[in-house]
Amino acid sequence: MARNINRRNVIKGISASGFAGLTGLAGCIGGSGGSDSPDVVNIIGYPEDGIQLFKDFYETASEDQQVIVPDGLKSSDLAANVGHDLSSVLGTAPAAGGPNQEAYTQMYEDEYGSSPGVFTAQSYDSVAIQILANAAAGDNSGQAIRDQMRRMANPGGMEVGPENFVEGVEAAANGDDIDFKGASSSVNFDQAGDPASAAYDIWEFTDEGTENVDTQTFEGDNPEGAGSMADSGPGGMGRTIKVGILLPSTGALAPVGEQMINAAQIPAMQVNDSDVDLEVDTQVEDTATDSSTGVSRAETLVNAGYPSICGSASSGVNVPVCKNVLIPNNVVGCSPSSTALSVTSLDDDDFIFRTAPSDKFQGPFMGRVAADHQDASTASTLYVNNDYGEQLSNAFAETFESEHDGEVWNQVAFNQGQSSYTSKIENALSE
Repeated sequence: MARNINRRNVIKGISASGFAGLTGLAGCIGGSGGSDSPDVVNIIGYPEDGIQLFKDFYETASEDQQVIVPDGLKSSDLAANVGHDLSSVLGTAPAAGGPNQEAYTQMYEDEYGSSPGVFTAQSYDSVAIQILANAAAGDNSGQAIRDQMRRMANPGGMEVGPENFVEGVEAAANGDDIDFKGASSSVNFDQAGDPASAAYDIWEFTDEGTENVDTQTFEGDNPEGAGSMADSGPGGMGRTIKVGILLPSTGALAPVGEQMINAAQIPAMQVNDSDVDLEVDTQVEDTATDSSTGVSRAETLVNAGYPSICGSASSGVNVPVCKNVLIPNNVVGCSPSSTALSVTSLDDDDFIFRTAPSDKFQGPFMGRVAADHQDASTASTLYVNNDYGEQLSNAFAETFESEHDGEVWNQVAFNQGQSSYTSKIENALSE
């Protein structure tokens, strides 16, 4: 199917509230597979389920039915496993758009001999910030680390990135203020512990996997971040910093989880391979992309004395982990890929952060892409039945209708691990 994607330079400085003012994205793909189906179907899920879902989809929908998908379905192996041309599919995903993206990418490639995947920059940044906050706190205490997170991340102090990370850790341990400039973003936390800015890729499936075709950066109402923080930190040398890593190496997110784990371990390697008088102790636990397993493995880390944790990945796992384990035990959580809106509203006593942007950005972004890149005026959503799927579906639908005069026919939930998704697909395609 011929497509003409308008490739544009990065657009910076657009607030979430002013998203509707974005102009200039060229409409380039006209129409859907037929008048009896919506112009575009927004499919929200994970690669493991996506294989069967897309196989069933193309047995039900027309060959050129337009589809838009978010980060959860960005997998280089998906098209090959589906065995179908996915050229009518566009995707969106949080990008590695930070000021030190190139330095991080080179570091990852040097360490692992391959290019980093989606959410790996956010994973590096999550652990890096926790190490800095722990060094500044001088104590493996969740509350002390919590109070240092914004002091290490938000503007003011020595600028630190992947290239001078070890020097930054030493400076933090010596009591200096730090302004961490990350690989995924500038990593400025707002009052809810969310990133104050976000970059998003538009991508498509290719014969080789996936390819980015555009990147855009959006800033929230306070791009420099906000929220409470300590005025100073006691620091201290000659001690061990403990950081847990709670990410999936099995289950629905295994294809992206392994690379996230790789990236999360780099900051610890940097410190441990240096001559600074500090050591970083990490322990990796597999959530299996399952909420009950995630809660159990989080308890394992907490019981082992880890005061802060990089994780977890999916919002369907992260929310119960936060509610049942991290918050009650005063343990800091910093997710590199949980994007659901419900994370922002957690009653968390400021223990929960994330380096992944909230879906308050991605939902409107997907609505804009569907309207302008795919020239869609009607849409349906087919979403995984959890916080991530439902909230992103709602955010997309609201923006598509209110900002782009579109019509959403159906929002259809599906459960993971089904042998067939045909009936759900038929519901989504019906007017």
